[in-house]
Amino acid sequence: MSSVSVPTSQKVAIVASTGQKVQIKDHPVKSPEDLAPGECLLKMHCTGVCHTDLHAALGDWPVKPKVPLIGGHEGVGEIIAIGKDTEDCPVKVGQRVGVKWVAYSCRDCEFCRKGLEQNCEKVLLSGYTTDGTFSQYLVSFVHVVTPIPDNLESESAASILCAGVTVYRALKYSQTDPGDWIVIPGAGGGLGHLAVQYARYMGRRVIAIDGGEEKHKLCMSLGAEVWIDFTKSKDIVADIKKVTDGKGAHGAVVTTASSSGYTQAVDYLRDGGHLMAVGLPAEAKLDASIFFTVFKSITIHGSYVGNRQDALEAINIAATGAVKCHYKMKKLSEIESVYEDMAKGKIAGRIVLSMD
Repeated sequence: MSSVSVPTSQKVAIVASTGQKVQIKDHPVKSPEDLAPGECLLKMHCTGVCHTDLHAALGDWPVKPKVPLIGGHEGVGEIIAIGKDTEDCPVKVGQRVGVKWVAYSCRDCEFCRKGLEQNCEKVLLSGYTTDGTFSQYLVSFVHVVTPIPDNLESESAASILCAGVTVYRALKYSQTDPGDWIVIPGAGGGLGHLAVQYARYMGRRVIAIDGGEEKHKLCMSLGAEVWIDFTKSKDIVADIKKVTDGKGAHGAVVTTASSSGYTQAVDYLRDGGHLMAVGLPAEAKLDASIFFTVFKSITIHGSYVGNRQDALEAINIAATGAVKCHYKMKKLSEIESVYEDMAKGKIAGRIVLSMD
């Protein structure tokens, strides 16, 4: 039950139909008395904005979102109510928790049992197939929300819940070792700047690829060892091989949503290298030489967000101060302009929206 007064209406950022502009509108709040067992009601503090949210609004991915849609999947809020008759509840009223891309998983199908909760047969995706975090209040699930450590502020935690866990898992499964070279295309963006930090935390040597002086300064300040500006480089493959003794990098975590980030990866990876595909262009194909993929023993690994354990690990690393999300605060009402800047590639780091 609820320990606080809950309004009947709230402000949300909603897309009425595919391709329409996002709008701020009034929307009902589910009453605590109507929560089902296992559900919890959150009063949201803030939410990150991810490139996926823009794809959801545009509806330009092969898997289509539901509409009308309240977007967002990087939210932090306080639990103000828990559904009656909830069993084995791991969280409590008053606790601060995070909401991720995976809003719900059954925890009992083959994929869930194997740690692929993101591929659950009954999965619900925040801000895509179910309403997300661009709202003042949100219904979530007690067994899926991620507890936020007391020493990690909500605004810093928000983007760790998607961008952070996504790149952390990709690095975790990249089969690279401390001292190995990791290339991060899109290193100055929301995903990329966190990938630089997690890679450094894991002892990897980072080659950052992106464009512009602002992103250059950000990447180097976060611990990248090498910077390559794709707008100025005449031969990215040659540049990477030059700093890796001619052998190429051990791994690549492609965080850019542009297909160009994938194009040369097989060429600049050394024998036995791992290409971790993370960024999701809308329509592009992965164009890789089959001969050299086989001849060089290259692994191409699709890495899709992360499970509950990955999220806990990513959040706990951030709570030590080793990884910090570089963000700018805006208000929920400014989301349309945020989408416009995101579409133009103008955002370095991350945008976090306050619910006030």
